[in-house]
Amino acid sequence: MMSRLTDDLNVLHDRYVELVNSAVAENNLDRADALATQYDDEAILMVALYEGRTDLLPLHRPSHADSGLRALIRRLTRSQAA
Repeated sequence: MMSRLTDDLNVLHDRYVELVNSAVAENNLDRADALATQYDDEAILMVALYEGRTDLLPLHRPSHADSGLRALIRRLTRSQAA
């Protein structure tokens, strides 16, 4: 049963990677950043629903806890500013 969550998360991630890559290719880092945030929120909601733990939402995450997509956007933003 866990593979279903993993599969669903992989599909979600792949979709957002395409969207973020398109935004970056268009040099629209604000859009890429917004998409990365949206991905984080959707992935957390998906896990919470799967685990039956929506009572823990919304999560209050530390600002330094980035997903892989958010870390990529942060690095790209820094390199453009330099």
